[in-house]
Amino acid sequence: MDNTDTGADSPDHHQTLTSDHETETQTSISDDPLTNQYLTLNDLSPELTSLHDLATRGSWRSILDKVSRARKLSLLTSHPHHHLTYTSYYLIALTKLRRYDDALLDLSDLHDLDSPHYLYESYPHLYPNRSGSMVPFSLRWIHAQLPFRSGNRQETLDRLYTLLDFVRTKLIDKESENLGDSVNIWKRREDFVVNSIISHHLSHKEFNVCVELIKDMIRRDSSNPVVLSKLGYVQMQVGDLEGAKAVFDRVEGMMNEAISGGLLSEIEFKNLVNRNKALVYMVGKDYVSAVREYDECIERDGSDVVAVNNKAICLMYLRDLSDSIKVLENALERVPTVALNESLVVNLCSMYELAYVNHSDIKRTLSNWIARVAPDDFDSSCTRI
Repeated sequence: MDNTDTGADSPDHHQTLTSDHETETQTSISDDPLTNQYLTLNDLSPELTSLHDLATRGSWRSILDKVSRARKLSLLTSHPHHHLTYTSYYLIALTKLRRYDDALLDLSDLHDLDSPHYLYESYPHLYPNRSGSMVPFSLRWIHAQLPFRSGNRQETLDRLYTLLDFVRTKLIDKESENLGDSVNIWKRREDFVVNSIISHHLSHKEFNVCVELIKDMIRRDSSNPVVLSKLGYVQMQVGDLEGAKAVFDRVEGMMNEAISGGLLSEIEFKNLVNRNKALVYMVGKDYVSAVREYDECIERDGSDVVAVNNKAICLMYLRDLSDSIKVLENALERVPTVALNESLVVNLCSMYELAYVNHSDIKRTLSNWIARVAPDDFDSSCTRI
């Protein structure tokens, strides 16, 4: 059974494509259309809005078709940043569809992402008054992640640590220039890369490295309850239950700070606290108390899939398979776009196998429903039919 927990969540991979360098024009308008009220997505590349919408819906095959047509019609050759932006979406789509060899081949055509070929100032006639790299951050992240998908974990770790150094250098530059919005963007990117690194180490049970990385994040910002909760989760993994409890208690006392600082809404914070408490109960095999904590989460936010998934697992451990199945089925019915993930479906199918003699027919019905509503990258093999 997959036990999903906030502390172990990997970063969201649907990262918005923005430029590495939020350079300033003479009018001091940022180049980043996603954070600027004066620009639109289409100011970055033609028809980028449609690609963004397709990615949001998980229509990755349509993205491949759209970019392929644009390439055949030579629509991406007039401005280098058009080519890079569309290539970023194309590589993400290939990765989502698990076509890793194709993605690596396409990526290799770009060669060195730090080449002068990808600097705005190399094309003064096209980009007057602009400087810096036009490489989207998401393209650098894909460049780091792809080797792992082809079995080369160490190469991915090396590239992620290199990317982290790159991000921190940019962050220092933005802080020195006192560019508030850009500083916040690069801080989020720093957290994203560190969390990616932590996820890789966590998946290989390299807990000591995870603890050091998380503690470094806390030293940089001790007011983030999500990061502190992640530390508690890792401490639980190594058997330090008392240490985890102490961290979770510290998180619980941060409500006013977290909410006033805009880190989390009140509902998000309270659900984080309840999920932390529930994990402690689960480790102690007090599943009734854990269910109570998860129920509070679901009552506040019915789309809290972590709480839904873990509540179902607790009910299964309490030998209440009927209710555990209902919890997951109801979630898929109420919030399919949120609840439809491989971990939840694996758990549901495992429960079907335990509860029903004709589980193959039931799983086939589920699989048919998934085929109609799931995004292109959903791995249908998780139903184990």
